[in-house]
Amino acid sequence: MKKIFLLLAAVLFSAGMVWGQAKKPTLMVVPSDNWCKQNGFMLKFDNQGSVEELPDYKKALQGSSDLILVIAKVSQLMADRGFPCKLLEQELKKLSQESAEDAMLTSKSGSGVAESPIDKLYKSAKADIILQITWSVNTTGPKRSVTFVLQGIDAYTGKQIASASGTGAPSFSAELPVLLEEAVLAHIDNFNNQLQAHFDDMFANGREIIVRIKKFDSWPDDFETEFDGKELGQIIEEWFQNNTVKGRFNTTDATANFMLFEQVRIPIYDANGKAVDARSFLRGLQNYLKNPPYNLTSKLMIKGLGQATLVIGEK
Repeated sequence: MKKIFLLLAAVLFSAGMVWGQAKKPTLMVVPSDNWCKQNGFMLKFDNQGSVEELPDYKKALQGSSDLILVIAKVSQLMADRGFPCKLLEQELKKLSQESAEDAMLTSKSGSGVAESPIDKLYKSAKADIILQITWSVNTTGPKRSVTFVLQGIDAYTGKQIASASGTGAPSFSAELPVLLEEAVLAHIDNFNNQLQAHFDDMFANGREIIVRIKKFDSWPDDFETEFDGKELGQIIEEWFQNNTVKGRFNTTDATANFMLFEQVRIPIYDANGKAVDARSFLRGLQNYLKNPPYNLTSKLMIKGLGQATLVIGEK
């Protein structure tokens, strides 16, 4: 009887350990592009000569107390349900401390790949999912309510993977966080289920990224050059086959000078439990091609968390 009891206790303990180790996606709450545009919190970004307009999160946080309250409330609601959130304000401060904020406002010259301020922020925060929030306060006599739209965006692909919207019941409360909580509570559990389903799919099938392989003009060879009877392009595809999750990727384009891989599924964590992004994944290919019989020098460039470019021929 004692042995049976000990065996049962061990099984329950093991099950509890597995359950307790279930990983949740890391989130970061930001105001939506629409909210920033409507409230005048935008910046102009010079993307290699092409001017783009992007949300200015720093200016928004400094200029809107409501935004700070909304981010705090949504983060609290998510944390209460086991979804940890990174704070936008702290991530921006971290970038500033690393002297990266000034560089965020200018494009890189000669790199071939431009990173926007948003790309740099997401790369620094390394959140799995970005929660974009839009809200407006409705007034009817002495009562007020909040209408909200909450979108879950995969930080690696920019794809929407969860959404919720609604309007809370009219209330005499004048506090925005209370009104927002009343509006969100009816939808948040279904929203979280969508987030977790997406994250579970990533655990089973890998994260999705985009990879580009290019060549410098100074390199005399190309992707049709053969090594031991195989073209370099074929060798690269075989590397992807062996290193993606379940061999899942799509060769969208392949010429003698350029290769584009989309829907590339990479592991969420490496053997040491460290999060894998496009840069760390493609570093493996860079090191592989650096060794014999290829002996190829290459330059690795990144854009955010989910896009990477390897240019062969030089550093």
